[in-house]
Amino acid sequence: MHRVGLVVFPGFQAMSLAAVSAFEFANLTMERKIYEIRYVSETGGPVAGSFGMTMQTDTFARRGFHTLLIGGGVGIPDSTPDLLRCIRNAARRSRRVASICTGAFLLAEAGLLDGRRATTHWLLAPQLKQRYPQVNVEEDRIFIIDGPTWTSAGMSAGVDLALAMVEKDLGPEVARKVAQLLVVYHRRAGGQSQFSALLELEPKSDRIQHALSYAKSHLRSALTVEELAAAANLSPRQFSRTFRAETGQSPAKAVEHLRVEAARLMMEQTRHPVEVVAREVGFDDRERMRRAFVRMFGKPPQAMRREAPGPV
Repeated sequence: MHRVGLVVFPGFQAMSLAAVSAFEFANLTMERKIYEIRYVSETGGPVAGSFGMTMQTDTFARRGFHTLLIGGGVGIPDSTPDLLRCIRNAARRSRRVASICTGAFLLAEAGLLDGRRATTHWLLAPQLKQRYPQVNVEEDRIFIIDGPTWTSAGMSAGVDLALAMVEKDLGPEVARKVAQLLVVYHRRAGGQSQFSALLELEPKSDRIQHALSYAKSHLRSALTVEELAAAANLSPRQFSRTFRAETGQSPAKAVEHLRVEAARLMMEQTRHPVEVVAREVGFDDRERMRRAFVRMFGKPPQAMRREAPGPV
């Protein structure tokens, strides 16, 4: 059985607990107990969260955990010498150590991120970098795996991190089923930007949101206004008017942003030729993709590939 220890501390954020749902549903999918979850803290007993929630916890067990997972808080968590000692000792007995959101600050304070690549919530990443210059902080990543150390961005990224662990342990098919049970998209890749074109567009209605989700899943299609309008169950004229009113962009510009976002991810995570990337995300040719990259990032795709840290 794979033992997972989730470390909480005073002021922990309840959403960081969502990550363990991936392990719970992995057990349901496999129809047996693959993962055992223990909630642990410095002293054990009740620990108060950030929004009135109290979690009953155990002390750190001597037997250790296969996965030690540090939860996150609304702000930078306070550390104590005893908590850091417990984390260090447990980490030595664990197969992998991970953090959700600001939990990375505890890993860094414990010295477990020294010389490693790591991420955290984009808002606090500059502080992580300033406080711990020995950590190679990458501010714009959903999660990062560096050897046995895993770190993730904001709270929802903890679910992506946990799904990636399930995929590592049990295979992609199980991870896909778990994602379906959780009613989330199959996990976002670790190298994906914390900033999403879908989030930036902020559509107000389910119809426009559905059209954008359809577009993201069918980037190789022409994605004409007529096709997107059909996905939204609106007339082309009504769709174009509603889309611009809700997002402030034309459908064509939004689709270009989605394609550039997908192309950037492929450029960073694979070594496919530029022509292949352009075709896979729906650009007619590499020149059209190059112009779109320059408009969005101020540099061509080849330059962004050279600057990328490589697959995570």
